[in-house]
Amino acid sequence: MAERTVLVRYSGDVQGVGFRATVRCIAGGFNIKGWVKNDSDGSVSMIATADPKELDAFLKAIRDSRLGNMIEREEIEPQPSPAHAIGFDIRR
Repeated sequence: MAERTVLVRYSGDVQGVGFRATVRCIAGGFNIKGWVKNDSDGSVSMIATADPKELDAFLKAIRDSRLGNMIEREEIEPQPSPAHAIGFDIRR
């Protein structure tokens, strides 16, 4: 099955609370490629690429984790798959 890539924007109480580190930890339990970073407007952006079922399970795991209470809004936009994505990192 072809991989799917999404850009996810999280808003709410998502900076300064270990959000990015927790997302990276959750990603370790999935076959996910991509990155997560803080944005200047106080939100967090994430690019994630995986098999569609794996990607859906990963996004659900984020919502079901302790982070779920911090997320006021989650916006998901399909993206073209990155050519050479490897691993899952925190970006500055």
